[in-house]
Amino acid sequence: MDQQFARKNVMITGGGRGIGKRLALGFFQRGARVALVSRSKAELDLTHIEIEQAGGNALRLIADVTDAEQLKTAVERAQVAFKSGIDILICAAAVPGPLHSFALTPIESWQNAVQVNLFGVVHSCRAVLPGMLERRAGKILVLGCHSDKAPQRNLSAYHTSKHGVVHFVEALAAEVLDSNIQVNCFDPGSAYTTFTDELIRAAGKLDPEVIHQAMEARRTGGTPAEAQIEMAAFLASEASNHISGKLIHVTDDWRKLKNAQLRPDQYTLRRHVK
Repeated sequence: MDQQFARKNVMITGGGRGIGKRLALGFFQRGARVALVSRSKAELDLTHIEIEQAGGNALRLIADVTDAEQLKTAVERAQVAFKSGIDILICAAAVPGPLHSFALTPIESWQNAVQVNLFGVVHSCRAVLPGMLERRAGKILVLGCHSDKAPQRNLSAYHTSKHGVVHFVEALAAEVLDSNIQVNCFDPGSAYTTFTDELIRAAGKLDPEVIHQAMEARRTGGTPAEAQIEMAAFLASEASNHISGKLIHVTDDWRKLKNAQLRPDQYTLRRHVK
């Protein structure tokens, strides 16, 4: 087993399914102690079984990311179990939100998507930051999909919350820069998940390109898991200490980024990459 993250404590929200689960398995295979956070006990148990079958163990923490107190309690439990603080936070919990026009969407469902996708990240960061600031070290990685692309029809809650997350990451990264804490957004590309199926079922309401991409993800499985894990591992490692407040795609070459001196405007929401 790769021991790149030996003695490192990784907390993953949304770790019970989808890309969060992929990353949980990847970081375990690289030697990390993993804490899985989800509001679904069944999903946590299934991911834990997969990690057990790979010869490991994971801490399961039931918490709703929309509840700041639940996230704070989850972090405290992880610190007790690991006997040290969270070194790496990965925010993977997200929902597509209502797949209807804004005018016809009940405001409660629109608000719920923003609560999960945006405030879920805010609450998670608030919960881990005190320990990171005290130790003057930490990595925060927030999954943000298609955040630099043009908005698409009937996905207003999703796009609004994801764009908000990128700006939040940029602002937070600037605030904690002098404390040796790096905060970045990571677009992991596609993967076949329950999110994919929701998009396909809404075929008549969404742009054809969105449905085509979802169908391709279902057919092929999407971006290879190893590519997603490699990029996430780079952004969570000391090799990326010079990168913070950026929006990094899975298709970006992390080997070039490893030695790059980035301008302040590069790899931000504006995506100036040259």
